[in-house]
Amino acid sequence: MLTAIILSALAMTAIVALRYLATSGLFALVTDRVRPGYHAKLGAQIRREIGWSLASAAIYGIPAGVVAWGWQERGWTQIYSRWDAYPLWYLPLAPLIYLLAHDTWFYWTHRLMHRPAWFRTMHAVHHASRPPTAWAAMSFHPWEALTGAIVIPTLVVFVPIHVTMLGLVLLVMTVMGVTNHMGWEIFPRRLVHSRLGGWLITASHHQRHHEEYRCNYGLYFRFWDRACGTDRGLSASA
Repeated sequence: MLTAIILSALAMTAIVALRYLATSGLFALVTDRVRPGYHAKLGAQIRREIGWSLASAAIYGIPAGVVAWGWQERGWTQIYSRWDAYPLWYLPLAPLIYLLAHDTWFYWTHRLMHRPAWFRTMHAVHHASRPPTAWAAMSFHPWEALTGAIVIPTLVVFVPIHVTMLGLVLLVMTVMGVTNHMGWEIFPRRLVHSRLGGWLITASHHQRHHEEYRCNYGLYFRFWDRACGTDRGLSASA
């Protein structure tokens, strides 16, 4: 049993690491095409971002591997694969629940990370990326990475979700994590400045957080920033 758990954890670590390298690498290439020279003087920074991110991949991969083993071998989770296990209307609702829960957890832990002692100990690693790049999406101190790594493994134990919808959640997490750190806005201006865009976090919103530090703490949605008075709008430079 222990060997199977270890192998599952190693496999998930490899998957998370490869997903990071592939996604960040792709959007880094897009940045080089759209913003030539953006990475020109950031070689040392990017190497640090990749190093911290690969360490974070293990921290994310180990609990994910344990949960994956528990799902397959012990039925520990609420992940299901039969389409008729729950009503069809619940299918799109589950990812929204996951993203809202993750966003709430991230907002409040992120604000905590900006308290001076916590920032110096942990979060300064992430903010050492000046300016952030697509490679910075998982560039965290191990303790900070741990706060993010427990979210999805905890949710799958309590909140039912179809395995394909879980894949959708992981895809949104990955793409938004990377695109929000590119330093420029990849999404159409029409979307970013629309009524819907006013509730979503994209690069131009998160870039302002990296510029001013004490605002725009959210991950996917601007609800908590607006409710708590920490939303300062979009960056003019992204």
